[in-house]
Amino acid sequence: MKDTLRALLSNAIESLRTSGTLPADLTVPVIAVDRTKTREHGDFATNIAMALAKPAKSNPRALAQQIVAAIPANGDVAKVEIAGPGFINVFLTDAAWQRETAGVLAKGRAYGRSDAGKGVRAGVEYVSANPTGPLHVGHGRAAAIGDTLARLLDATGWDVQREFYYNDAGAQIDNLAKSVQARCKGVFPGDPGWPEDGYRGDYILDIARNYLLGKPDNGIVAPTHDPNDLDAIRRYAVAVLRAEQNADLAAFGVSFDVFFLESSLYADHKVEETVAGD
Repeated sequence: MKDTLRALLSNAIESLRTSGTLPADLTVPVIAVDRTKTREHGDFATNIAMALAKPAKSNPRALAQQIVAAIPANGDVAKVEIAGPGFINVFLTDAAWQRETAGVLAKGRAYGRSDAGKGVRAGVEYVSANPTGPLHVGHGRAAAIGDTLARLLDATGWDVQREFYYNDAGAQIDNLAKSVQARCKGVFPGDPGWPEDGYRGDYILDIARNYLLGKPDNGIVAPTHDPNDLDAIRRYAVAVLRAEQNADLAAFGVSFDVFFLESSLYADHKVEETVAGD
Protein backbone atom coordinates (compact mmCIF):
# COMPACT_ATOMS: atom_id res chain seq x y z
CA MET A 1 0.00 0.00 0.00
CA LYS A 2 2.87 2.39 0.75
CA ASP A 3 4.21 1.82 -2.77
CA THR A 4 0.78 2.63 -4.20
CA LEU A 5 0.58 5.87 -2.25
CA ARG A 6 4.12 6.86 -3.22
CA ALA A 7 3.22 6.32 -6.86
CA LEU A 8 0.10 8.50 -6.52
CA LEU A 9 2.09 11.27 -4.86
CA SER A 10 4.84 11.01 -7.48
CA ASN A 11 2.24 11.35 -10.24
CA ALA A 12 0.78 14.42 -8.53
CA ILE A 13 4.21 16.07 -8.16
CA GLU A 14 5.11 15.28 -11.76
CA SER A 15 1.88 16.84 -13.01
CA LEU A 16 2.69 19.99 -11.00
CA ARG A 17 6.12 20.14 -12.59
CA THR A 18 4.63 19.65 -16.06
CA SER A 19 2.11 22.43 -15.47
CA GLY A 20 4.82 24.78 -14.21
CA THR A 21 3.43 24.96 -10.68
CA LEU A 22 6.68 23.39 -9.51
CA PRO A 23 10.10 23.99 -11.10
CA ALA A 24 10.84 21.45 -13.84
CA ASP A 25 14.32 20.82 -12.41
CA LEU A 26 13.08 20.32 -8.85
CA THR A 27 14.81 17.39 -7.17
CA VAL A 28 12.25 15.21 -5.42
CA PRO A 29 13.55 13.20 -2.43
CA VAL A 30 12.34 9.73 -1.55
CA ILE A 31 8.71 10.18 -0.54
CA ALA A 32 8.26 9.05 3.05
CA VAL A 33 4.89 7.43 3.71
CA ASP A 34 4.31 6.32 7.29
CA ARG A 35 1.51 4.96 9.43
CA THR A 36 -0.13 7.62 11.53
CA LYS A 37 0.02 7.53 15.32
CA THR A 38 -3.76 7.87 15.65
CA ARG A 39 -6.55 6.82 13.28
CA GLU A 40 -8.13 10.28 13.44
CA HIS A 41 -5.17 11.46 11.35
CA GLY A 42 -5.84 8.83 8.72
CA ASP A 43 -4.14 5.56 7.90
CA PHE A 44 -0.98 6.95 6.32
CA ALA A 45 0.73 10.34 6.22
CA THR A 46 3.53 12.05 4.33
CA ASN A 47 5.58 15.21 4.89
CA ILE A 48 6.58 15.55 1.23
CA ALA A 49 5.00 19.02 0.92
CA MET A 50 7.19 20.32 3.75
CA ALA A 51 10.26 18.64 2.25
CA LEU A 52 9.65 20.33 -1.12
CA ALA A 53 8.47 23.72 0.14
CA LYS A 54 11.89 25.35 0.54
CA PRO A 55 13.46 24.26 -2.79
CA ALA A 56 10.14 25.06 -4.51
CA LYS A 57 10.01 28.45 -2.73
CA SER A 58 6.46 27.74 -1.64
CA ASN A 59 4.38 27.74 1.52
CA PRO A 60 4.29 24.10 2.71
CA ARG A 61 0.55 24.06 3.45
CA ALA A 62 -0.28 25.75 0.14
CA LEU A 63 1.95 23.24 -1.66
CA ALA A 64 0.22 20.38 0.20
CA GLN A 65 -3.11 21.64 -1.12
CA GLN A 66 -1.75 21.68 -4.67
CA ILE A 67 -0.37 18.15 -4.34
CA VAL A 68 -3.66 16.85 -2.93
CA ALA A 69 -5.62 18.45 -5.76
CA ALA A 70 -3.33 16.74 -8.30
CA ILE A 71 -3.48 13.23 -6.81
CA PRO A 72 -5.12 10.88 -9.34
CA ALA A 73 -8.36 9.18 -8.30
CA ASN A 74 -7.79 5.75 -6.81
CA GLY A 75 -10.25 3.16 -5.49
CA ASP A 76 -8.12 2.51 -2.42
CA VAL A 77 -8.19 6.13 -1.22
CA ALA A 78 -11.34 7.30 0.58
CA LYS A 79 -10.15 10.85 1.27
CA VAL A 80 -7.04 12.99 1.72
CA GLU A 81 -6.69 15.76 4.30
CA ILE A 82 -4.10 18.38 5.13
CA ALA A 83 -3.02 18.80 8.74
CA GLY A 84 -0.80 21.18 10.65
CA PRO A 85 1.93 22.93 8.69
CA GLY A 86 1.50 20.71 5.64
CA PHE A 87 1.15 17.03 6.51
CA ILE A 88 -0.89 15.06 3.99
CA ASN A 89 -3.06 12.43 5.68
CA VAL A 90 -4.55 9.60 3.64
CA PHE A 91 -7.62 7.59 4.62
CA LEU A 92 -8.08 4.22 2.92
CA THR A 93 -11.36 2.64 1.84
CA ASP A 94 -12.76 -0.42 3.57
CA ALA A 95 -12.25 -2.31 0.31
CA ALA A 96 -8.50 -1.62 0.45
CA TRP A 97 -8.22 -3.07 3.96
CA GLN A 98 -10.39 -6.05 3.04
CA ARG A 99 -8.23 -6.84 0.01
CA GLU A 100 -5.06 -6.54 2.07
CA THR A 101 -6.48 -8.81 4.77
CA ALA A 102 -7.41 -11.39 2.15
CA GLY A 103 -3.86 -11.22 0.84
CA VAL A 104 -2.45 -11.82 4.33
CA LEU A 105 -4.64 -14.89 4.76
CA ALA A 106 -3.79 -16.21 1.31
CA LYS A 107 -0.01 -15.83 1.68
CA GLY A 108 0.13 -17.00 5.29
CA ARG A 109 3.72 -17.11 6.59
CA ALA A 110 4.99 -15.86 3.23
CA TYR A 111 3.24 -12.51 3.67
CA GLY A 112 5.67 -9.61 3.85
CA ARG A 113 8.68 -11.63 2.67
CA SER A 114 10.79 -10.35 -0.22
CA ASP A 115 14.13 -10.71 -2.01
CA ALA A 116 15.18 -7.10 -1.33
CA GLY A 117 18.43 -8.23 0.31
CA LYS A 118 19.17 -11.16 -1.99
CA GLY A 119 22.87 -11.66 -2.56
CA VAL A 120 23.91 -9.60 0.45
CA ARG A 121 25.33 -11.15 3.61
CA ALA A 122 24.67 -9.82 7.09
CA GLY A 123 26.29 -10.83 10.36
CA VAL A 124 24.23 -10.30 13.49
CA GLU A 125 26.06 -10.84 16.79
CA TYR A 126 23.91 -10.70 19.91
CA VAL A 127 23.54 -11.80 23.54
CA SER A 128 27.23 -12.83 23.72
CA ALA A 129 26.99 -13.21 27.49
CA ASN A 130 30.10 -14.07 29.44
CA PRO A 131 29.88 -17.71 30.62
CA THR A 132 30.36 -16.67 34.22
CA GLY A 133 26.78 -17.00 35.39
CA PRO A 134 23.16 -17.61 34.39
CA LEU A 135 21.46 -15.35 31.85
CA HIS A 136 19.48 -12.43 33.23
CA VAL A 137 16.67 -10.19 31.95
CA GLY A 138 19.12 -7.95 30.10
CA HIS A 139 20.40 -10.93 28.13
CA GLY A 140 16.81 -11.89 27.34
CA ARG A 141 16.18 -8.41 25.96
CA ALA A 142 19.29 -8.61 23.78
CA ALA A 143 18.21 -12.05 22.58
CA ALA A 144 14.77 -10.78 21.58
CA ILE A 145 16.14 -7.73 19.76
CA GLY A 146 18.95 -9.58 17.98
CA ASP A 147 16.77 -12.49 16.94
CA THR A 148 14.08 -10.11 15.66
CA LEU A 149 16.61 -8.21 13.53
CA ALA A 150 18.00 -11.47 12.16
CA ARG A 151 14.52 -12.73 11.31
CA LEU A 152 13.60 -9.46 9.57
CA LEU A 153 16.76 -9.57 7.47
CA ASP A 154 16.14 -13.22 6.64
CA ALA A 155 12.54 -12.44 5.64
CA THR A 156 13.78 -9.85 3.17
CA GLY A 157 16.26 -12.13 1.44
CA TRP A 158 19.52 -11.41 3.26
CA ASP A 159 22.00 -14.23 3.86
CA VAL A 160 22.04 -13.96 7.66
CA GLN A 161 24.64 -15.42 10.00
CA ARG A 162 23.69 -15.34 13.68
CA GLU A 163 26.71 -15.26 15.98
CA PHE A 164 27.22 -15.68 19.71
CA TYR A 165 30.63 -14.48 20.91
CA TYR A 166 31.78 -16.27 24.07
CA ASN A 167 34.19 -14.35 26.30
CA ASP A 168 35.59 -17.59 27.70
CA ALA A 169 39.05 -16.24 28.49
CA GLY A 170 40.58 -13.49 30.56
CA ALA A 171 40.22 -12.10 34.08
CA GLN A 172 36.50 -12.83 34.51
CA ILE A 173 36.95 -16.49 33.65
CA ASP A 174 39.90 -16.67 36.07
CA ASN A 175 37.64 -15.23 38.77
CA LEU A 176 34.99 -17.84 37.95
CA ALA A 177 37.49 -20.70 38.24
CA LYS A 178 38.94 -19.36 41.50
CA SER A 179 35.45 -18.87 42.95
CA VAL A 180 34.44 -22.47 42.18
CA GLN A 181 37.75 -23.74 43.51
CA ALA A 182 37.28 -21.82 46.74
CA ARG A 183 33.82 -23.38 47.18
CA CYS A 184 35.31 -26.81 46.46
CA LYS A 185 37.70 -26.23 49.35
CA GLY A 186 34.96 -25.08 51.71
CA VAL A 187 35.81 -21.37 51.50
CA PHE A 188 32.76 -19.10 51.54
CA PRO A 189 32.39 -15.44 50.49
CA GLY A 190 33.89 -13.28 53.22
CA ASP A 191 36.16 -16.03 54.54
CA PRO A 192 39.92 -15.67 54.48
CA GLY A 193 41.15 -16.96 51.13
CA TRP A 194 38.03 -15.97 49.20
CA PRO A 195 39.04 -14.43 45.84
CA GLU A 196 38.93 -10.63 45.92
CA ASP A 197 36.68 -10.46 42.83
CA GLY A 198 35.03 -13.81 43.34
CA TYR A 199 31.48 -14.62 42.21
CA ARG A 200 29.16 -15.04 45.18
CA GLY A 201 26.02 -16.54 43.64
CA ASP A 202 24.61 -19.84 44.88
CA TYR A 203 25.17 -21.31 41.42
CA ILE A 204 28.91 -21.30 42.18
CA LEU A 205 28.29 -23.63 45.13
CA ASP A 206 26.15 -25.91 42.91
CA ILE A 207 28.91 -26.14 40.30
CA ALA A 208 31.50 -26.89 42.98
CA ARG A 209 29.40 -29.66 44.56
CA ASN A 210 28.71 -31.35 41.24
CA TYR A 211 32.37 -31.09 40.28
CA LEU A 212 33.47 -32.84 43.46
CA LEU A 213 30.72 -35.48 43.26
CA GLY A 214 31.17 -36.21 39.56
CA LYS A 215 27.47 -35.47 39.16
CA PRO A 216 26.16 -34.19 35.79
CA ASP A 217 25.41 -30.46 35.74
CA ASN A 218 23.44 -29.36 32.66
CA GLY A 219 24.63 -32.61 31.11
CA ILE A 220 28.31 -31.88 31.78
CA VAL A 221 30.46 -34.29 33.82
CA ALA A 222 33.90 -33.24 35.07
CA PRO A 223 36.78 -35.45 33.86
CA THR A 224 38.41 -35.09 37.29
CA HIS A 225 37.27 -34.12 40.77
CA ASP A 226 40.53 -32.69 42.10
CA PRO A 227 39.89 -29.37 43.93
CA ASN A 228 43.51 -28.37 43.26
CA ASP A 229 43.22 -28.71 39.47
CA LEU A 230 42.29 -25.11 38.65
CA ASP A 231 42.46 -25.65 34.87
CA ALA A 232 40.03 -28.58 35.07
CA ILE A 233 37.68 -26.53 37.25
CA ARG A 234 37.85 -23.65 34.76
CA ARG A 235 36.97 -25.88 31.79
CA TYR A 236 34.17 -27.58 33.72
CA ALA A 237 32.59 -24.36 35.04
CA VAL A 238 32.62 -22.71 31.62
CA ALA A 239 31.13 -25.81 29.97
CA VAL A 240 28.35 -26.02 32.58
CA LEU A 241 27.41 -22.37 32.25
CA ARG A 242 27.58 -22.46 28.47
CA ALA A 243 25.24 -25.45 28.44
CA GLU A 244 22.82 -23.65 30.75
CA GLN A 245 22.84 -20.51 28.60
CA ASN A 246 22.29 -22.53 25.43
CA ALA A 247 19.37 -24.36 27.01
CA ASP A 248 17.76 -21.11 28.16
CA LEU A 249 18.12 -19.53 24.71
CA ALA A 250 16.75 -22.63 23.02
CA ALA A 251 13.72 -22.52 25.34
CA PHE A 252 13.32 -18.85 24.33
CA GLY A 253 13.28 -19.87 20.67
CA VAL A 254 16.63 -18.25 19.88
CA SER A 255 19.31 -20.10 17.92
CA PHE A 256 22.71 -19.28 16.43
CA ASP A 257 24.72 -20.35 13.39
CA VAL A 258 28.14 -19.65 14.89
CA PHE A 259 29.52 -19.82 18.43
CA PHE A 260 32.85 -17.99 18.43
CA LEU A 261 35.10 -18.57 21.45
CA GLU A 262 37.47 -15.87 22.65
CA SER A 263 39.79 -18.62 23.85
CA SER A 264 40.27 -19.73 20.24
CA LEU A 265 42.08 -16.45 19.54
CA TYR A 266 44.72 -17.51 22.05
CA ALA A 267 44.72 -21.20 21.10
CA ASP A 268 45.21 -20.31 17.42
CA HIS A 269 47.88 -17.71 18.31
CA LYS A 270 45.82 -14.94 16.69
CA VAL A 271 46.48 -12.55 19.56
CA GLU A 272 50.25 -13.08 19.28
CA GLU A 273 50.12 -12.62 15.50
CA THR A 274 48.13 -9.41 15.84
CA VAL A 275 50.46 -7.95 18.48
CA ALA A 276 53.51 -8.97 16.46
CA GLY A 277 51.97 -7.36 13.37
CA ASP A 278 51.84 -3.99 15.15
